[in-house]
Amino acid sequence: MIDRGDILRAWHDHLVHARRRSPHTVRAYHATAARLLDALPDGQTWTSLAGLEAAALRTQLGKRRADGIGNASAARELSALRAFLAFARAQAGDPEARAPRLRGPRIKKGLPRPITPDEAVGLAATVAEDAANDWIAARDRAVLLLLYGAGLRIAEALSLPASVLPLGETLLVRGKGGRERVVPLLPLVRAAVDDYVARVPYPLARNEPLFRGAKGGPLAQAMIQRAVARARVALGLPATATPHALRHSFATHLLGAGADLRSLQELLGHASLSSTQIYTKVDAATLLEAYRSAHPRA
Repeated sequence: MIDRGDILRAWHDHLVHARRRSPHTVRAYHATAARLLDALPDGQTWTSLAGLEAAALRTQLGKRRADGIGNASAARELSALRAFLAFARAQAGDPEARAPRLRGPRIKKGLPRPITPDEAVGLAATVAEDAANDWIAARDRAVLLLLYGAGLRIAEALSLPASVLPLGETLLVRGKGGRERVVPLLPLVRAAVDDYVARVPYPLARNEPLFRGAKGGPLAQAMIQRAVARARVALGLPATATPHALRHSFATHLLGAGADLRSLQELLGHASLSSTQIYTKVDAATLLEAYRSAHPRA
């Protein structure tokens, strides 16, 4: 028998250190494992967990459905359960054991919703204008321009250490799964970050985060997300105009300007080209919408 807390700690450490998952994924996968253990009888072992059948997973997903989660959330829950049970099989010494088979819900994949270049720059400017003081305005503008000008995920931007300073023409970024990539930096982006560095009231030690919260700690994603939400209302932009939409816009606008898919894959840090190919559909959809709006016979 293994203590529930020991099981969850081992799972958490595996996600953080072996799998190098993002903090968001670690929290979600940890919570999924905790819910499963709560639903099972006490006294579980790695072997008993490894031997769970599809019926147990089906029951667990049924409970989550009763909580009101949709298809996308159910699919993520199932993915987390499968990963946890694969870890249990490895801990039990039988990683090749057959996994329980359970079909996940169908998910209709929507296309990313980019915004225009003017909207992207306007969003950053409006967020800065709404900030509490000058250094926070410079900080928020720098973060958003990194998302749009360099295609960073918000978590990647906020995890940048101060050791990246002074900025050059390129930036080394650590993305999902610990994968590293080099992205070019536009002069506008470098100038925005330099402006923030000149204004921030806290010392930027090389091993500490580059972007700081109002009290000097690491800047939380929620602060940027809330600032963008207020700005998009002021600008009349749709709810899809989120910080992540700036990354989508970076990709869509590069592709529209002639960037090839392989180069775009490298810039975005996608492990698979299939993740990048969705932007060809976005560009085609944009072109079709322009045609329908402008052609007299459309």
